[in-house]
Amino acid sequence: MRRHFIWAISLIVLGTTTALDSYTSARQKLDSIDSDRLRPGTRITLTPPELNAYVAHEAPDGVRNPRLELPEPGMAKGSALVDFGRVRRAQGHPPGFLLSKLLDGERPVSVIARIRSANGSATVDVQRVEISGMAIDGATLDFLIQNVLLPLYPAAAVGRPFELGHRVEKLDMRRGSVDVVIGR
Repeated sequence: MRRHFIWAISLIVLGTTTALDSYTSARQKLDSIDSDRLRPGTRITLTPPELNAYVAHEAPDGVRNPRLELPEPGMAKGSALVDFGRVRRAQGHPPGFLLSKLLDGERPVSVIARIRSANGSATVDVQRVEISGMAIDGATLDFLIQNVLLPLYPAAAVGRPFELGHRVEKLDMRRGSVDVVIGR
């Protein structure tokens, strides 16, 4: 019995240490990019464990168990349990009584996006969103992005190019990893 307990604790500690090591590795890589000291042509590879550890550590209040997958080149799939009311409260925007009845409570959310980048900029095109098993895509998704997401988050760059910064030339998104390529 005691041996099983020690084994279980060892697995938990190992899992926590691995996640912490992956977050530390991702943070160091991102800090090196932010330093603007990398040579042109440098490629920094972010692996799935690093990406997931970073996303888990940086997720806002109200987002739990975030996961990022890179199922094919140029595509990303993110999923999490999201309490939209809690997210809004954490941002200092508590929803009113009626809206809180719609937003409160965790819901499984997944997003599939195509990401293109070149010449120091990137474009994220959201292709599909699923909330509590209900798929949203096409014209309905476009409507929600324009009339809900962008008014709440005006800085969100969805469907339009944005600058990558820090001399990043492009994001080379491969199946399972992302290479950050430094330009001139």
